[in-house]
Amino acid sequence: MDANKGRWAFVIIGLIINLCLGAIYSWSVFRKSLEVQFSVGATESLLPFIIFLAVFAFTMPLVGSPLDRYGPRKMTLIGGLLVAVGWILGSQATSMEMLAITYGVIGGIGVGIVYNCPIGVVGRWFPDRRGLAVGITVLGFGLSPLITAPIANSLIQSNGALYALGLMGVAFLVIILPLGLPLRFPSEGWSPGGSSGSQGVSKVGMTRKEMFHTRSFWGLWMCYIIGTLAGLMAIGISSSVGQEVFEIDASTAAILVGVFAIFNGIGRPIFGSLVDRFTPRITAVLSFILILLASVLLAVGSGPGALAIYVVGFAILWLCLGGWLAIAPTSTATFFGTKHYGPNYGALFTAYGIGAIAGSLLAGNLRDLMGSYTAVFLPVAVLSIVGMALAFILMRKPSVS
Repeated sequence: MDANKGRWAFVIIGLIINLCLGAIYSWSVFRKSLEVQFSVGATESLLPFIIFLAVFAFTMPLVGSPLDRYGPRKMTLIGGLLVAVGWILGSQATSMEMLAITYGVIGGIGVGIVYNCPIGVVGRWFPDRRGLAVGITVLGFGLSPLITAPIANSLIQSNGALYALGLMGVAFLVIILPLGLPLRFPSEGWSPGGSSGSQGVSKVGMTRKEMFHTRSFWGLWMCYIIGTLAGLMAIGISSSVGQEVFEIDASTAAILVGVFAIFNGIGRPIFGSLVDRFTPRITAVLSFILILLASVLLAVGSGPGALAIYVVGFAILWLCLGGWLAIAPTSTATFFGTKHYGPNYGALFTAYGIGAIAGSLLAGNLRDLMGSYTAVFLPVAVLSIVGMALAFILMRKPSVS
C-alpha cells in the first residue's frame, strides 16, 4: 500500500479512539442523577470531572518518553485497559469521593496515556499537513458527546448513572484495545513524497529544558490555560445551565450537549488549518475574541426562554475549546520542532489540567455562592482579554539552533 494513502488510516483510527476517550465531555449529563443519588451539591458533583481532567493532563508529560521507547501500540493497550477499568470500577462507587478515585484517577491515567498515542503517530506521519491531520484525529474527542451524551442519558433514565458508567466502560474496552494494534510510527527519515515538512516547522527541535527558557512556551502555556478554562467550564455545566437557567428539560439538554459536541469537534480541524495557513498567534487571538463575545452574551442575556442565547453562547465556547486542542499541539511543533514533540507537548498539556481545575472550581463555587451559573461568565470574559494580550505579546516563534 502507498504509505501516503495508508497514513490516513491512522487518522481514522485515532478519531475513533478519541470518540471513546472524549466521553468525559458528557459528564454534565451524569451530574443531576449523581447529585440526587449521593445528596451532594454542584461543586461536589464536579469532583470526578475535575479529578479526571487533572489526572489526564498531568499524566500526559510522563507519557512522552515511554511512548518513544515502547511504541504507540503497547501504550494504547495499557492505557485503554485503564480507561475501561476506571469506568467499570466507577459503576461500583458508593460515594462521590469513591467515584472520583475510580473513575477520576484510574480513568484519567488511562486517557492521559492513550490520548498522546494517536496524536504522536499522526504528527509523525503528516509533517506536511500536521494541523489538519492532528485536528481531524482529535476531532473524535470533541465529537464524542454527540454520541455518548444521548446514549448515557438513555441509560441513566432507564437504569441509573452508575449502570451507564459500567456499560460504557465495557464498550470502551472492546473498542480501544483492537484499534491500538495497528498504531506505529513511520521509519526514521520518512517523509511524504520527499516533503521536507510543513511550513515553519523546525526539523531539529528544542529539548524540553530549552523550550522552558523561551517566552513562546510560557505565552502558549498561559493562553492554553485560559482557552481550556473557558471551554472545560462550559462543558462541565452545559446541561445544568440549560436546565437551571434556561429551564429546558433533561432530554433536551442532553441533545444540545450533543449539538455542542459538533462545534467542539469541528473546531479542531478548523483552528488546526488556521494555524497551518496563518500563525499560532493570529489563531489564538481569534479564539479569544470569540470567547469574549460568547461570555458577554451569556452574562447579559441568560434566562428562561432565551434558548437562542444558550445555544449560540455554549456552541462558541465548545468550538473554541476544540480549537485549542488543535492550536496547542500544532503550535508546539511549529515553535519547538518535532524531534522532542512528545515530551514537549506533554509539558504544555499541564495547562489543560490547570484550566480544568480552575474552570470547574470557578463554576461550581460561584453557583453555590451566588445561586446561579450566570455569575461565572464575566470573569471568563475578562480572562479572554488577558489571553489576547498574552498571545499578541508572547506567542512568537523562537529561534531554534
